Amino acid sequence: MIEICEVGPRDGLQNESKIISTETKVELITRLIDAGMRNIEAVSFVNPKVVPQMADAEEVLRLLPKRDNVTYAGLVLSRSGLERALQTNVDFLHVVTATSDQFNLRNAKRTVGQAVEELSKVIQEGVEADKEAAGVLGTAFGCPFEGNVPLSQVLEVAEKFLAAGCKKITLADTTGMANPFQVQNVIKAFKDAFGSDLSLGLHFHNTRGLGLANTLAGYQAGVNRFDSSIAGLGGCPFAPKAVGNVCTEDMVNMFHGMGIETGTDLNQLLDIAKWMEKNMERSLDGMLMKSGIA
Repeated sequence: MIEICEVGPRDGLQNESKIISTETKVELITRLIDAGMRNIEAVSFVNPKVVPQMADAEEVLRLLPKRDNVTYAGLVLSRSGLERALQTNVDFLHVVTATSDQFNLRNAKRTVGQAVEELSKVIQEGVEADKEAAGVLGTAFGCPFEGNVPLSQVLEVAEKFLAAGCKKITLADTTGMANPFQVQNVIKAFKDAFGSDLSLGLHFHNTRGLGLANTLAGYQAGVNRFDSSIAGLGGCPFAPKAVGNVCTEDMVNMFHGMGIETGTDLNQLLDIAKWMEKNMERSLDGMLMKSGIA
């Protein structure tokens, strides 16, 4: 069984020039739940002046349906983000840092070491406040400014986040630089370092057309938890050339074709993708929404 974290409402919308209404975001998430999604990255607690698309995080969470089998996550990048998150009913904190200094310095004005020091405390305080936390490690497969990111550096950040209280680690290919062999090698290194019980997830972008290939490589290496975004929406406003995430319905179609369950209704996902395309008023990147289900 594949566990999908739908990141369209957050990662999918944060890079769009068109700002979607709170009501439309809530409808999107509700539709995704009805299609079988149980883990949704719904909001981001970031500076609304920097990312105005996410300015309504608290209101979105207030209006979302409360269901026992659905987990809502919120992105946290700083202590101020944590303070906002703790005032809401968000279930999971997705605590994010890049793993390359140049990326972090350009976008957060601090080194990886400085970020990890602050965010480790954020994780600890979040856990003490009865919020579960997952560490999301950006640029884990390469940095647009530095190129290769030493795997030892990625492992070190993961170790510190786990020690601070993270229950899960997600490796993010922030600008789509990964390839399938690299994905498998990185997963092996993580299993060797932390054991097979580590809840490891993968977050790919399709910048160079390898999103699904990398997803399949990750699955074959033993990972069954993946982020994806409905209709292929997505991108990071702080990362050059970070186009859309792996497309949810395309990924589900791949797994279903392989006889692997995802717990989702593909026809409903396809309808949601087409509905989002109308809302965004532009062509979106999903392939299945253009070709149809075979």
